[in-house]
Amino acid sequence: MRTTILGGGKEVGRVGLFNEFENGKLLIDYGLTPEEPPKYPMESPPVKHAILTHAHLDHSGMIPWICSRYNTKVFSTRLTAEISEILYRDTLKIADARGHPFPYGENELNISMHKFEYIEQHEEILLNGFKIRFHPAGHIPGSVMVEIKDLGILYACDINTIDTNLLKGAKPVKCNTLFIEGTYAGVEHPDRRELEKQFLDEVDDIVNRGGKVIIPAFAVGRTQELAMILHRSGHEVWLDGMGAKIADIMLKHKGYIKHPEKLKKAIGEMNLVYSNHGKKLALKSGIILTTSGMMNGGPVLWYVDKIKDDPKSAVIITGYQVEGTNGRMLLENREIELYGIRTKVNCQVKFYDFSAHAGHSQLVNFIKSCSPENVVIFHSDNPQALAEEIDSANIYIPSNGEEIKI
Repeated sequence: MRTTILGGGKEVGRVGLFNEFENGKLLIDYGLTPEEPPKYPMESPPVKHAILTHAHLDHSGMIPWICSRYNTKVFSTRLTAEISEILYRDTLKIADARGHPFPYGENELNISMHKFEYIEQHEEILLNGFKIRFHPAGHIPGSVMVEIKDLGILYACDINTIDTNLLKGAKPVKCNTLFIEGTYAGVEHPDRRELEKQFLDEVDDIVNRGGKVIIPAFAVGRTQELAMILHRSGHEVWLDGMGAKIADIMLKHKGYIKHPEKLKKAIGEMNLVYSNHGKKLALKSGIILTTSGMMNGGPVLWYVDKIKDDPKSAVIITGYQVEGTNGRMLLENREIELYGIRTKVNCQVKFYDFSAHAGHSQLVNFIKSCSPENVVIFHSDNPQALAEEIDSANIYIPSNGEEIKI
């Protein structure tokens, strides 16, 4: 087999894995990095079939382009397809508002949504003469790992191996060749239970001293996880942005969720923001969970603008912030771009690592438990940290545009 890395080589984001076998070609994921402006993968060669492992834009964002250009059929869970469509439409709106040229429009988007073929976790299909099985990835609801059984290949494009409030962790799959993300290579996550306790204690402290808590959160996965955690706090919580809509879609496909009844209760007992008046009420209340997760747009900027000079208040960031985003700038420099102007933020800025990705040791254990002869590390800006821990396999760390032959 030959695999060309179209994106995600020695970097986090814009993943695209173009695979060529003796009897066919297969594209695994095709995303964009939602920076300002967005970063795109290399142009894919023509391909009849693609598999989309999950809906996040860094894996899914260029699927409409590939479908409309090559009439590509895309295999994903129905939940992934439904969430992807919402993210595509939102991305088009953002691109239009900011005046970015964009590689596809609404017409291409509509074409692409008719190219999806739905699969399920644990299902096995026949494609290009290969038996392909889909395993739960533990990352976000509907996410999968892809196993080509005949060739002993496993694609673990974004995984989490621990149980969270929302999902059960991914389990290793024996394979000869493992393609694995390394987003958190070299970085350990804190103990999840202790992290949740510290987070809720922090929220308590801020509210009790009269401050406001703004929690930027990714609409897909992170909002729902944090909603379930915050539900235990006993505080009134407001939810702004598309996270509630995504939660409703997830609950239509509740088989992907560990405790759907708990998610339904958590979302149902939150106050939803529908208007500017609602934003003002939310700000008075004090705890707002809102998009966007990397703070490059969305309702979060309005709230941050209101509290940025209040030392009693805090912005609590809960996930990975890509370089070049407002969230990364806020963490590193205590600055943020508000309405085109770089602005100092004088309120508190906190970070709690609620990642939906496996941490360093979890990745190492997963790799070793899969017992592969070959390991390809991608979607990582520190792949060497992971490679140094694996001495029982051939390690490949490709750059964008590089072709691997195995």
